Amino acid sequence: MHQSNSHLETAFRATLTPDVAVLGGGLSGRLIAWRLARTGHYVALYDQGEPSGYCGAAWVAAAMLAPLAEAISAERFLVELGAVSLERWAEWLPQLPQPVFFQRNGTLIVWHAPDRAEWLLFERHVRVNVPITMQRDGIVSLHGAQVTQAEPALGTRFREARLLVGEGQLDNRQLLLALANALDELHVKTHWHTHVREDNMPTAGLLIDCRGLGAKCAWSSLRGLRGEVARVHAPGIGLRRPVRLLHPRYPLYIAPKQNDHYVIGATEIEGEDMSPMSVRSALELLSAAYSIHPAFSEGRILELNTHCRPTLPDHRPILLWDGASMLRVNGLYRHGYMIAPEIVRETVAIAGALLNTQVKDLDDFNTWRTASRWPMLYRMAS
Repeated sequence: MHQSNSHLETAFRATLTPDVAVLGGGLSGRLIAWRLARTGHYVALYDQGEPSGYCGAAWVAAAMLAPLAEAISAERFLVELGAVSLERWAEWLPQLPQPVFFQRNGTLIVWHAPDRAEWLLFERHVRVNVPITMQRDGIVSLHGAQVTQAEPALGTRFREARLLVGEGQLDNRQLLLALANALDELHVKTHWHTHVREDNMPTAGLLIDCRGLGAKCAWSSLRGLRGEVARVHAPGIGLRRPVRLLHPRYPLYIAPKQNDHYVIGATEIEGEDMSPMSVRSALELLSAAYSIHPAFSEGRILELNTHCRPTLPDHRPILLWDGASMLRVNGLYRHGYMIAPEIVRETVAIAGALLNTQVKDLDDFNTWRTASRWPMLYRMAS
């Protein structure tokens, strides 16, 4: 029996040096490997985890695609990256070999009457961090019955709200599995359960380091910020879109996924503690969710998860080139799903330029950076 052409190609490629070795199989690593493989590059991917992505930061996340809502803490650069990336998600997800839950019903911002000052504070951040066209077209004020009409599940509990039009979310766990399957289809050589050391890097034309906190030895300023998330099964509530509660002490988001599953989160704690969620955090998250809809009290807690997001001092993502064969992608912080597609598109573009020697030295790199839509992304290793 003859081997199929696919098997022959796989066997042949196994004898070749990959064009690119991607280090880290979280969200960014999988997306970069996928997009590079789609352009015809022979790609290898190394990750100490498994194809499901279980236990990585990308597995724990809520995967909300909400650049306007994030303007409370994200500067304009990140908001604009998020807006472009949202459109790119809509383009890329149908290209995957299996469906991924993706919703663009907007984000509903609510607050309890005594906390209206929180909206005024949010509004000030929006004026600074959001381009005027996004402000004009993307924010709808709702009052009274309009709130109920937009989100019937909330009834008359909130007198005012703001609908951030067109924002979205996806199912992160479905996405990670779909990407793993897409890598298999494209014959990416995947090395799961493989730890990569700085003193024993794989051989490839170009290395792209997407290890997040796993790259701390190469980034003296990289640190982790702990986030805590609850996953709850709560039939009968029926939220249509993510809801964000503005509160001076317990701000949170509730992201409704399929089959009456909800992801509830917002806590952010300085430090790289990976221990289980504290009782205090669990009580605060679930109490705030109950204040949005009392039926959450009858829900069932499926998971209480924690993880640390990699961040740099300015909370900006960076593409760092060492002047030779290493390109490092890091610092996506809490905005990973929101900004990843545009970061990935830039990474794939500069990777191609490095592989074909269009970028050979610092002068070429600076020329490339200046011509980029996002020059702030790029940095040369000192």
